[in-house]
Amino acid sequence: MKEKTINKILFILLLVLLVVFLFPIAFIVMNSFKGKFFISDSPFTIPSGEAFAGLENYVVGLAKTGFFQAAGWSFFITLVSVGVVVVFSAMTAYYLTRVKTWWTKTIYYLFVFSMIVPFQMVMFPTIKVADYLHLNNPIGMVILYLGFGSGLSVFMFSGFIKSIPMEIEEASMLDGCSPIKHFFYIIFPILKPTAITVAILNTMWIWNDYLLPYLVIGVSTPYKTIPVVVQMLVGSNGNKDMGAMMAMLVLSMVPVIVFYLTMQKYIVKSVAAGAVKG
Repeated sequence: MKEKTINKILFILLLVLLVVFLFPIAFIVMNSFKGKFFISDSPFTIPSGEAFAGLENYVVGLAKTGFFQAAGWSFFITLVSVGVVVVFSAMTAYYLTRVKTWWTKTIYYLFVFSMIVPFQMVMFPTIKVADYLHLNNPIGMVILYLGFGSGLSVFMFSGFIKSIPMEIEEASMLDGCSPIKHFFYIIFPILKPTAITVAILNTMWIWNDYLLPYLVIGVSTPYKTIPVVVQMLVGSNGNKDMGAMMAMLVLSMVPVIVFYLTMQKYIVKSVAAGAVKG
């Protein structure tokens, strides 16, 4: 009886949390189908009658923002940046974990320290360096995201690598495996659960990031990302199209939600497999 009561309480708690997390998404989707004047008057009502704008907000938003071009650059920057961060962070973490010297320890702690440094502290120096090195382009953004994303990624990979038995590495070395082959054929597949987690965290961060692309790339280039073009709908002097903005926010959420739901399956599978093997 006591166990049933606890389960009911947990169920109600989880249900409340589900509503809390899903409400902002439902709010944006609902208002994306309203006329822009009705959004401010009655933001929490279901669109109906005169308030229902159909797909007008989506058409206006696509026309005003150049959304598909921005989506292309967002996909390019996000996919390449995440791939680079995952591979290079895993290699760095492996080296720093296995080579035990005073300077590898120092480098590791510098990576850890970088996680607690707020972006605002290095914002202006970053912009100056990016301008000086001509990083105000998609490839430059990949380099910048590698720098900002490596701290947490190296920290996560290092923790997992410490749990990998040295016997596995010694066996592959005895079989004549080179260090590069050893990493990519033996170590990297073992890191799959952590790699997927790192990929999800960095994908959601880079895809939704507004400040860095805005400061480095700006709004006067063809390389604008989705957050930058959506923010342009705010306008100036209060002249903003909330309907079009809500519609573009809905479109911008779809890829990252699909990615997260797809990758979540692999995380659960990989972690479960590791638990069974252990």
